[in-house]
Amino acid sequence: MPENCSSITRRTTRTTRAPRLTRLARRLLAAGLTLPLGAAGLLAVAAAPARAAAGTGTTASVTLGDSYISGEAGRWKGNAVVTSGNRAGTDRAWTGSAYDPSRVYGATAASGCDRSDVAEVRSAPTVAQAQINLACSGAVAANVYRAANGGQSFKGEAPQADQLATVASQYNVKLITLSIGGNDLGFSDVITTCVSDYLVWYSYCNDDQQSAIDSRMSAAMAGVGKALDEIRTVMSTAGYRTGDYRVVLQSYPSPIPRSAEMRYPESGWSRSDTGGCPFWNADADWARDSLVPQISRALAGVAAAKGAQFLDLADMLQGREVCAKAARQATSTTAPSATTSEWARFVDGGLSSSQGVIQESMHPNYYGQQALGQCLTLLYARPSGNYACRNTAGKDASGMYLTAK
Repeated sequence: MPENCSSITRRTTRTTRAPRLTRLARRLLAAGLTLPLGAAGLLAVAAAPARAAAGTGTTASVTLGDSYISGEAGRWKGNAVVTSGNRAGTDRAWTGSAYDPSRVYGATAASGCDRSDVAEVRSAPTVAQAQINLACSGAVAANVYRAANGGQSFKGEAPQADQLATVASQYNVKLITLSIGGNDLGFSDVITTCVSDYLVWYSYCNDDQQSAIDSRMSAAMAGVGKALDEIRTVMSTAGYRTGDYRVVLQSYPSPIPRSAEMRYPESGWSRSDTGGCPFWNADADWARDSLVPQISRALAGVAAAKGAQFLDLADMLQGREVCAKAARQATSTTAPSATTSEWARFVDGGLSSSQGVIQESMHPNYYGQQALGQCLTLLYARPSGNYACRNTAGKDASGMYLTAK
């Protein structure tokens, strides 16, 4: 909602730009900014060797949940304003004459689950012999539960716990990693509101959106806890003992930096039209230093209560976020790079010609997902304890490291 007149007066005194309905704003208002929290689809489990007993046979690492683990935005090697061809080398869906997202997301490009070829589980190949991605972009906790216990099918697929049951019967599952809860909290609504408040209403979003998050937190975390219970039930039913496998619950990284680390000014239109980070300073600070840590703390509490290992990703993109001063966009003369490019997808739609689809916005991209895979690899080497994963400035995914929580 628009702020009151006194707030509008305050806002217009701190920026020199005039209101306008940008292309991105029109696209948001027409279709809504759908940012579900999500070229490998579900592996063909029927081809897997049958296990003689739980805990034997081909080992598998399995991921469940939403877009932050399904591989959403894995299409993109950084960001570039260039709108033709391969977009300065950032668009991996470019065939040389057209765009084919299935090159990255496989068959799941059609459904929108968007399981990329560099999704976290695929970028951690040494964890197990088989890497199986059951996550789907846009999923909520109820899409993880078993159908027999209230689970809901999603995008034409059975509930993820039921898919896990099939995997558990055919593989020796050693690691299950879950990312869920962001959509239950309405994280996409938060981003939509904050972007619209920057582009259209000239108001802050953090006050009303903080209240919205607080009102949803209890139910959302209860849903995450139930999802973990469902996973345990599936594995027990399949004959696994608790010590036969590990369950990891992970949090979410911030895709935007705090205001002091933004490379585009708050005034003018460069944050929207060039950077793809249309957020006021106050809202960026709130998201980076309040909202994301709050969600991480809540998820850590659920993990502790349910006996799951916790992987904190809140600072995983530090310095690599969209519009961060320490990163840059690719250009026609500067190729994308794992050491200098942004590791998250910008809010698409503010450009002269949009790239990809809006739901890829604000997710770890090709480089970010490789980094997530390295985080998972490092965590698997730590059989107990909770950890935060961070990056090393100036290095690629090999510079990821863990610190004890």
